[in-house]
Amino acid sequence: MSSPDPQVRAARNHESTPAVRGPVVAVTGAASGVGALLTERLAASAEVRQVIAIDERRGECAAAQWHVLDVRDPAIADRLRGADVVVHLALDLDLETDPAARSAYNVRGTQTVLTAAAAAGVHRVVLCTSAMVYGALPENELPLSEDAELRATAEATGVGDLLEVERLARRAPRAHPGLNVTVVRPAVLVGGTDTALTRYFESPRLLVVAGSRPAWQFCHVEDLCSALEYAVLEKAEGELAVGCDGWLEQEEVEELSGIRRMELPSAVALGAAARLHRIGLTPSPAGDLAYTMYPWVVSGSRLHDAGWRPKWTNEEVLAELLEEVAGRHTVAGRRLGRKDATAAGAAGATVALLGAAAVVRRARKARRRI
Repeated sequence: MSSPDPQVRAARNHESTPAVRGPVVAVTGAASGVGALLTERLAASAEVRQVIAIDERRGECAAAQWHVLDVRDPAIADRLRGADVVVHLALDLDLETDPAARSAYNVRGTQTVLTAAAAAGVHRVVLCTSAMVYGALPENELPLSEDAELRATAEATGVGDLLEVERLARRAPRAHPGLNVTVVRPAVLVGGTDTALTRYFESPRLLVVAGSRPAWQFCHVEDLCSALEYAVLEKAEGELAVGCDGWLEQEEVEELSGIRRMELPSAVALGAAARLHRIGLTPSPAGDLAYTMYPWVVSGSRLHDAGWRPKWTNEEVLAELLEEVAGRHTVAGRRLGRKDATAAGAAGATVALLGAAAVVRRARKARRRI
């Protein structure tokens, strides 16, 4: 007996293959970073019917349906029609971006996506902010629950924008009945990222503010993507904190990294950081220091209750971060060339950048007392 015609055989195979009944998911910021990783992950998932990828340039995921446009363009509503879920990842948190332009992009983009999603009949939007919105405070519990009050201020890089995104997330279901919003808040994000907190580990010495109580919790981008997938598939909802289990004390970080500390009084460190940022010598405002001084560790209980578990430990993520930043030289948030860092020396470069005569005088007095 002859075999069936190839077209007939293909048709039979298609009929015997069950149709994917999962959601159609749109991802903004899909061409790079977390957005690109999530787009690839969702496109490969048997639980997702289709992925709509949106960015200002086309990315590399061939399985996604691409639309090239700015997320602030109201025309995005047409591109979202047919989507069940939107994951909005088109945020600019670059240290070097003009703060006013960054805020305008982040806030307007989020507003537009939420409004467009409601107009297009999307039933769920997933937003990604940061656990930084809880604030880094000496009295913070270890760990914080998802329901903890958001006590951050707008003094750290991008945190003001993230707080506004959180406000828009709370308001959206009231402004657009039927629209559900899930917010995912990762700890210190590692994996191809460049933030004030990852640059902390590019310094020749780890700056420790005297009297502070740092606690380090990381989140690998792969774990963030898996948590976002949980939100997309409605396995968890509401406010979701995500990170490695537990945390590392400062002494553990120093032992694991092999980088020694340089301890400065609070008034010196904060005052110098504020001055250097004000005159444009460093990209990080003084508010960033708080997140290296006090704990903001999160429990991630909602994701854990839903069955999610991180695949990375804090120790493993720290090791990857140290590998990523090897060869980079940063002091007080400012990148230096190898020659500059070598010539200045560790403590010398820090003092030079901290720059104020008061710092030099205090350092000299300290040396005389030894």
